[in-house]
Amino acid sequence: MDIVCFKKKPILGILRGVEKEIIEPLIEAVIDAGLETLEITMNTTGAADLIKKAKQTAGSRLTLGAGTVLTQQDLKIALNSGASFIVSPVLIKEVVSYCVKNDIPVFPGALTPQEVYQAHESGATMVKVFPAKFFGPEYLKEIRGPFNKIELLACGGVTSTNLKNYFTCGASGVTFGASIFRKDLLEGKNFKAISEEIRKFICAWEDLGSIR
Repeated sequence: MDIVCFKKKPILGILRGVEKEIIEPLIEAVIDAGLETLEITMNTTGAADLIKKAKQTAGSRLTLGAGTVLTQQDLKIALNSGASFIVSPVLIKEVVSYCVKNDIPVFPGALTPQEVYQAHESGATMVKVFPAKFFGPEYLKEIRGPFNKIELLACGGVTSTNLKNYFTCGASGVTFGASIFRKDLLEGKNFKAISEEIRKFICAWEDLGSIR
């Protein structure tokens, strides 16, 4: 993962619970919508094979990583499958330490000021503020007060309508997951609708202009 490129379009899609049989058309829909960075969570059945298949389908058109990496074993499997960045819901020091030593972008999760600081000090590329939706954009603004040099990735509850608020309150990046990769759309193989929702999300970010 080229973190400089990610910062140019700091939007991360989170794919969880997807079936292998639809991964190829789903990846094509994601790329067609303009998304450039996607994680597949390690608690998805067959996550390793999904990451491999996604990379095979996407080639260089999409940066793929692994999410919900909770153990060193998860980390090993993710990297062997081709994941180029690592995301966790909490700080797991051994995972972050390995990533830092090997120049692998890593996004550990945190919520409280103490957790955010510890994640940053451990070497986080960005600190994933999770779950952001219960505190909202203003919480990030408060966090950025004392921690103005810590880059924050808002995760949970970010939509095309409130995305602007998250960025104006100090988010360096945002994520989306089940709100767009909805179960009914995945099961119905409605890739067109998924692509349209992703495009709407990206357009909301592009409309920020100078705020970014």
